[in-house]
Amino acid sequence: MADTGKADKEKAESGKIVLHTFCHSSCGWRVRLALGFKGIPYDYRSWNLVSGEHLSEAEFKKISPLQLVPVLEIDGDVLVDSIAILEYLEERYPEKPLLPSDSKKRAAVRTVVNMIASSIQPLQNARVLQGIEKLAGPDARLEWAQQYIIRGFTALESMLEKTSGKYCFGDEITLADVLLIPQMNNANRYKVDMSPFPTLVRLRDSLYELELVQNSTVEKQPDFPKVTPLIK
Repeated sequence: MADTGKADKEKAESGKIVLHTFCHSSCGWRVRLALGFKGIPYDYRSWNLVSGEHLSEAEFKKISPLQLVPVLEIDGDVLVDSIAILEYLEERYPEKPLLPSDSKKRAAVRTVVNMIASSIQPLQNARVLQGIEKLAGPDARLEWAQQYIIRGFTALESMLEKTSGKYCFGDEITLADVLLIPQMNNANRYKVDMSPFPTLVRLRDSLYELELVQNSTVEKQPDFPKVTPLIK
């Protein structure tokens, strides 16, 4: 007789969603926020970017050719790149949408998403800052990071002061909020003066009223006590 208990267990295991990430990764933070807002349970698999675990383990390279986080195992497949993962989750789990139903509003939300994901965060990514330090010395890291965060935040402030309600677009959570939360944390890390950005500060404070957001922070992740906050 077949071991139905074992079969059920294997089926459950194969149906697990696993987020490969690191507590200080802002890209990983985006994904855990989206999973949280959509109410999707998942397992957390940490890869220590500070120690270089993600570069030394052949297991990780098999699922992430660029050896970057986040990676999401879902539906028997492996997804890489935070924005691709967010779009997949939006399509796969439409019951709690993070994009508006109106096409023009969706485009506006995606504009903010891509501004942060393409024009702000990558320019103060740890790998970029390490390169800047090699070329121009350690003092250049902070100046470089601040310069590009401020440039991006200046554009975001002018856009979101027109569209925001309680959150980035009215009073509903969207992917724009999912991207903004980790980027505001990065601004704090790099000691950016936030006084010119009152809309962004207000939105951050509104979002941090949510228990889900509070529980998503770097300090609340299971791998936080084991590492030093050097990698983004």
